[in-house]
Amino acid sequence: MGIDKNGVKAAIESGKTALGIEFGSTRIKAVLVGEDNAPIASGSHDWENRLENGIWTYSLDDIWTGLQDSYTKLAEDVRKTYDVTLTTVGAIGFSAMMHGYMVFDKEDNLLVPFRTWRNTITGEASGQLTELFQYNIPQRWSIAHLYQAVLNGEEHVKDIVFQTTLAGYIHWKLTGEKVLGVGEASGMFPIDIQTKQFDETMIGKFDEAVSAKGFSWKLKDILPKVLVAGEEAGTLTAEGAKLLDVSGNLQAGIPLCPPEGDAGTGMAATNSVAVRTGNVSAGTSVFAMIVLEKELSKVYKEIDLVTTPSGNLVGMVHCNNCTSDLNAWVNLFKEFCESFGIQADMDKLFGTLYNKALEGDADCGGLLAYNYFSGEHITGFEQGRPMIVRTPDCKFNLANFMRVNLFTSLGALKVGLDILLKQEGVKVDNIFGHGGLFKTKGVGQKIMAAAMNASVSVMETAGEGGAWGIALLAAFMRDRESGQTLEDYLAKQVFAGSTGVSMEPDADDVKGFDTFIERYKAGLPIERAAVESLS
Repeated sequence: MGIDKNGVKAAIESGKTALGIEFGSTRIKAVLVGEDNAPIASGSHDWENRLENGIWTYSLDDIWTGLQDSYTKLAEDVRKTYDVTLTTVGAIGFSAMMHGYMVFDKEDNLLVPFRTWRNTITGEASGQLTELFQYNIPQRWSIAHLYQAVLNGEEHVKDIVFQTTLAGYIHWKLTGEKVLGVGEASGMFPIDIQTKQFDETMIGKFDEAVSAKGFSWKLKDILPKVLVAGEEAGTLTAEGAKLLDVSGNLQAGIPLCPPEGDAGTGMAATNSVAVRTGNVSAGTSVFAMIVLEKELSKVYKEIDLVTTPSGNLVGMVHCNNCTSDLNAWVNLFKEFCESFGIQADMDKLFGTLYNKALEGDADCGGLLAYNYFSGEHITGFEQGRPMIVRTPDCKFNLANFMRVNLFTSLGALKVGLDILLKQEGVKVDNIFGHGGLFKTKGVGQKIMAAAMNASVSVMETAGEGGAWGIALLAAFMRDRESGQTLEDYLAKQVFAGSTGVSMEPDADDVKGFDTFIERYKAGLPIERAAVESLS
């Protein structure tokens, strides 16, 4: 079915569209959606963080040139495809990688270079705040960065008037509004699930902890206002329109939805915002997010608690390592083929080797592997050493070799998920998988279903990513009928009929993965010895 270009052109001219722009860690992507919420144009800009004075950062210049370039390319795509100049859209939303540290003084100057989520420089603060709040505060959270700056006695802290995240900063500069969506806010500071606002008791504890320093500010005064999905979060100002569109064609007055984090937009893009659903993103790193029915019984350093864009509690397991080692082995097989003069097509090679894993023994025939290119906090490693270990009598063949490499790519994730699913008894009806691990049809999906003992679905649209997710949140704000929930809107108006391909867990696979994970946990001292012995 071809796209109805005249219909789309009319929608663009009358502003029946929504624009989503997401700042990922390597790419800034802009997506324009039409009346049916399907993407109709896009533009992107590649960027890289840099290590300056020991801090991972992006400059303000990087942020604005990147935003303008991605928007310019999107407008150009609209002009070329539909022969129309983009002057307005129905609604706009911004999202970005979460957490990190951006603080401003009373003249709106950035006090220190933007510290991104990648910086692991807040260990002391993270430990003390987790203890103080009795709530897991990971190192990348904004409040950990603020408290570490206090502990370090950094000169700038006394001058802070406003603290926000990257998404919050861009939104503020384009609208004048100091606000955040609740999902993004939940990566700054803990959220009270009842009020959908920052937790007042914990704010009080923080103020008390820093009271001896005599700062002129209280925490609540410097944090952004928290909004939930569907609420209006300001309109594009004349200055904002010029900042976004250097051509000057875009008009002011467009409504914006609350700025969100990449976790929230990922949930929207995979239709996993309802309780008892979740999504797993598996590529270089892997994370799983499950929407919880109630609070957990205690604090776990392995589980981060964030929220959906509507403020429902989400348990998140985040691991640094997923497919890097698996890809390295596939490249080795490519080299093997080429040394025999066989040109290996990478898609075919991946497909063949992944499918080979399905022929292996349920528990990988006794093989053990660790895919740790870098450290893995879930299992307590600061650095990693990829390795494969076997006993002389285990079944060492290609099928088991590929299977153990697929299993271990989800190994650390399973250790974290078992806390949620087995210790806390969290129920999951469906998980949506997206990312490179799921590219070979039916393989990564089958292994994920075994790891979680839950139904796993893969959707065609999952590749659209977070920029599409924030465009959907902007469209929801624009279209929302009174009382309509985000869950209903996504289910009925965006994903109606597109449930994707589901796969139920196979009982033998589940048992095999459980056997493997016991071997994996028992073998961690081998990984420890490798880290200590191979510098």
